This record gives sequence, C-alpha cells and structure tokens, in this order.
Amino acid sequence: MALWTLHGSGSLTPGEVVKPNERLSWGRTIGLGAQHVVAMFGATFLVPLLTGFPPATTLFFSAVGTVLFLLITGNRLPSYLGSSFAFIAPITAAVASDGGNYGTALFGVLVAGIVLALVGLLVHVVGSGWIEKLMPSVVVGAIVMLIGFNLAPSAWNNAKAAGWTALITIAAILIITVLFRGLIGRLSILIGVLVGYVAALIQGQINFTAVKNAAWIGLPHFQTPQVDWSILGLFLPVVLVLIAENVGHVKSVALMTNTDMNPLMGRALLADGVSTALAGLGGGSGTTTYAENIGVMAATKIYSTAVYWVAAIVALLLSLIPKFGALINTIPIGVLGGAGTVLYGMIGMLGARIWVENHVNFSSPVNLLTAAVALIAGIANYNFSIGPASFGGIAVGAFSAIIIYHVMRVIARWRGTDHDEPASPSSSSGKYERDEYAIPEPPVDKE
Repeated sequence: MALWTLHGSGSLTPGEVVKPNERLSWGRTIGLGAQHVVAMFGATFLVPLLTGFPPATTLFFSAVGTVLFLLITGNRLPSYLGSSFAFIAPITAAVASDGGNYGTALFGVLVAGIVLALVGLLVHVVGSGWIEKLMPSVVVGAIVMLIGFNLAPSAWNNAKAAGWTALITIAAILIITVLFRGLIGRLSILIGVLVGYVAALIQGQINFTAVKNAAWIGLPHFQTPQVDWSILGLFLPVVLVLIAENVGHVKSVALMTNTDMNPLMGRALLADGVSTALAGLGGGSGTTTYAENIGVMAATKIYSTAVYWVAAIVALLLSLIPKFGALINTIPIGVLGGAGTVLYGMIGMLGARIWVENHVNFSSPVNLLTAAVALIAGIANYNFSIGPASFGGIAVGAFSAIIIYHVMRVIARWRGTDHDEPASPSSSSGKYERDEYAIPEPPVDKE
C-alpha cells in the first residue's frame, strides 16, 4: 500500500497540487479531514432521515466503508463513501410494502452491494469497456433522472405536512447557493436545513426529549437483514446507478490529478460493493462516492488520501455519540420536505447534465424514445409482479432504458434506418445532427 510523503515543507502555496500519495502537516491534514466531514454531512444524513434508518448507524457504516475503500484501492484513490440517494426510493417502497419492517429493505441493500462487488471483480479482470457499451450516456442519464423524479411524491408528502417550514428551507437553500462562493455555497443544502430547523424550533415543532435521554457514548443501533427475494426488483436498478457514480468518480479524480486511474476502476466498484453489503448486514444505508467531496478536492487541489483517513475517523467518532444521533433525528418532517424538494430535483437534473456533458443528441429517435419511455415508466411508477417478485417504477424504467436502446439500435442497424426525418433539431445550429450512438449514415459514393 502506498505511503504518504510530506508535500514540500508540509504547507501549501497557491496553485500547488497535493497528490494522493502526499500529505501536508498533520495539523493541516486533520483540519482538511474535518472539512470533508462537513461537506458530506448534510447529504449523508438526509438519506437515513428520509428513509427512517438510524442516522448514527448510517454514519458508522459510512466511516467504515470509507476505510475499506481506501484499503481496497491501495490508498491511491481519494474518496469518501456517503449515503447513496439511489437507495431512497427502493428502501421507502420496501418498508411500505412490508408494514414498516426495515429488515427486508436491508436485505435489498445487502444484495445490491454483493452484485456491485461482483461487477467490480469482473471489471478488474476484463476492464470497464463493456459498461459503457451496456449503458451509454443516454441510458445512464435517463436512469439517474427517473430516480430523482420518482421521489417527487415523497417530497410533496413531507413538505405539505408543514408548508411554511418547507418553504423557508427551500428558500434558504436557493438563496445561499447564489449568495455565497466556495465551501459555503457548496454546503447550501446543509445550511438550508439548519435555517429550516431554526424556523421549526421557533414554531415549536421540535421535541428534545430523546436527546436528553440519549447517552453521550455508545454504539449505534444495529439491525440484521431479513431475507425477502420479492423486493430485489426494487434494488437491482440501483446497482446501475452505483456503477455510473463510481466510474464517474474515478474519471474525475484521474482528470484532476492527471493520473491514469483506470486500473483502479474495478477496485473502486468492489470497494463500494463491499461497503454497501456491510451496511446492509448491520442496519446502514448503501454507500457511494460523493460529489460534495470531489468539489472540495477541486477547490483545494488537495487529493491526499490521508485527508480521507482523518474524515473517516472523525465520522466514526461522531457515530459513537448517541446524543448526537438523537439530535439529528429531531429534524422535523417539514424541513425534510423542503430539502427533499431541492435534492430530488437536483438528482433528476443530474441526468440531464449527463446528457449535455456527453453530447447526447435527441435528433436520434433511438435516443429520444429510449429516454421518453423510461422516464414516463419511472416517474409514473409503473409496477408489476412476477410471482412473489415486485418491480417498481425505477426498476421498470431502468431496465426499459437498457432494453429499448439496444433492441431499437439492433433493429435500426439491421434495416439500415434511423428515420429520414429526425425527431428534433439541434439547438445550437438549427440543423439536424446525429449522435455517437445513432445509426451511422450510409456511405456516399464520390465521383
């Protein structure tokens, strides 16, 4: 495992880059590690609060998962593993279908983690090229988008319970995002939740009895999964999202550090899979690499994995303070509704961002219809059952996107057609263009 070397004299001058195998002085490293905990804090805690999982338990497995990630990737790939938003919808659906029993939801998290770990082993052996072929940008964007928008009813149900509190939370998040630069702007959701919390406190919506009764030091609440194969259809599509998130993380770090990280792709997927499976075994939510921490790295140009070891240790210590977890649990439903409104919408629009950044051209009917059918199926929550197995909107939409794209593409190639009239013009030129995944134009003989 790579060891850290001291970067220069242990300090940093503007413009310098600290590589993953380097570190600053331990004082600066500890401060930066705490900053990463703050960066992931709001989003990581929103997942257990929205799904009903114990926040302290989720934080515990987030910390342990980060340590495992650093170990499995040979201490060469900086990352913090926070709660994955992709699990919110399937966990909520699984708990609702089983009368409030969280054991079956944990089984879904466990299986999703095992599948992701197996994918990681496969990628480590054969490479990651097959992932991009199976899930081109139009498919990944559609899946991410439908996961976010599928949660819209949940956001409304929470928001309408305390309208003014939700509205204040939303307004605070929006204003802070554009009012401040740097880290404060990136923490707009966390700070917005704090503003909403104060508003709820003023309105008398918060009860601190559980906080008073909680101990200062103790282990978080652990729970074992309960086997229920019927809910796997809700969780398997999440694996597709976790694959996309981890691949994106590896590529982002490689770009920022100007280092070839492709050999670590399989290890990253394996590590996140192991972390997610472990969380499912003990009562935590599934994990994933975090964009918030990518943002901190991009801003500071400090990519030292030592910083993430510190972040994991700080998070672990916080998870062992029951009073802290009880305080997090006092966040009222109106605040969650406001934060969820913004957060779920952001997840949905991240899908659109994937399309834009990868130049997906919807002049191609294959791309257009792939996204169109998948989004309606996911947002409207199409669902069906096959025997004991149930498949919700996210599963139907995700698998529809993959199947429709590849089947239409094969048929169009076979027939040599992609329609004479494109579905929509290019917004930039007013002309019709073809996408990299569209059917190629037939060759033209030149005289």
